Amino acid sequence: MGEEQIIEQSAVFAYRKHKGNLQILLVTSRDSQRWVLPKGHVKEDLSPRESAALEAYEEAGIKGNTAKKPIGYYGYVKTVQKGGNFCRVSVFPMKVSHLLDKWPEMDIRKRKWMAIGEAIKIVDEKQLKKLIDQFYKEIKIK
Repeated sequence: MGEEQIIEQSAVFAYRKHKGNLQILLVTSRDSQRWVLPKGHVKEDLSPRESAALEAYEEAGIKGNTAKKPIGYYGYVKTVQKGGNFCRVSVFPMKVSHLLDKWPEMDIRKRKWMAIGEAIKIVDEKQLKKLIDQFYKEIKIK
């Protein structure tokens, strides 16, 4: 059996305040259409933070202020068809300032603003559910 490869990815936790409530932006994955954070492999010539911001633009058509440090990490295993490798995702908060009308992956993904509770219910990864809840509690305190 071969050695399992850990793939480093980065994502944005895109958020905004809307009518006094915190919302998070999720996108659908390419193949399964599950709701996920905008994320992807860390590009060789970019930092994890820069890669996350690029993915946010490409997958969700958003721009904003991306935090310098991740709020945390979560892991998942890619499907067997995609190699079955373990991915470790660094999650960077991004306060969204621009929602673009056109973006590179607009024809293959949906994007949706949702309340924190809805986002926690709709994402699959348990560690990601905890990260969303943790972020919500921390931002409410500030």
